[in-house]
Amino acid sequence: MVQAVGMYNTLLQSDDPGLVIECLNGYRLKETLPDNMGEYTVPLGISEILQEGSDLTLVTYGSSIRIAQAGIELLKKAGISVELIDVQTLLPFDLNQSIVESLRKTGRIVFMDEDVPGGGTAYMLREVLEVQGGYRYLDSQPVTLTAKAHRPPFGSDGDYFSKPNPEDVFETIYNLMREAEPKRFPEL
Repeated sequence: MVQAVGMYNTLLQSDDPGLVIECLNGYRLKETLPDNMGEYTVPLGISEILQEGSDLTLVTYGSSIRIAQAGIELLKKAGISVELIDVQTLLPFDLNQSIVESLRKTGRIVFMDEDVPGGGTAYMLREVLEVQGGYRYLDSQPVTLTAKAHRPPFGSDGDYFSKPNPEDVFETIYNLMREAEPKRFPEL
């Protein structure tokens, strides 16, 4: 939610219209507030690499970040190095093209969010692979990890079973790596 405040502050400095979509799950988290909350800004359209990695690029945003981070911790134990990118904004999208640069390095990519299939992940996939030409660097099929194709029930249990959870992140990425390197990653 600190990032959301930074985006609001950035938009308030502009004469352009803007829309910030806040993930309700963000309200459940405790975050350290910056001392300059009223002046804190976030540049729009600039993706942020939250964690360096070499085997695969995981692209997400909002409250899916903490789910991705928990899944990445599980993957570390299996010897998989994941580069985690927070896209920050969908419009404008990845103006610095850090996602394509990461894909060039890793050769594999997973797009994740808590939207239904064909939502935000499909948009990100299209932008990176088609618009930015990232298809050139693929060593494996790109994958999307989304919520189920229905309205999720409310509460933590509803989130866990309807939206991606850390175990889904582990399983999706492990299976992608297993397909690419079956000797390195045995069947679970």
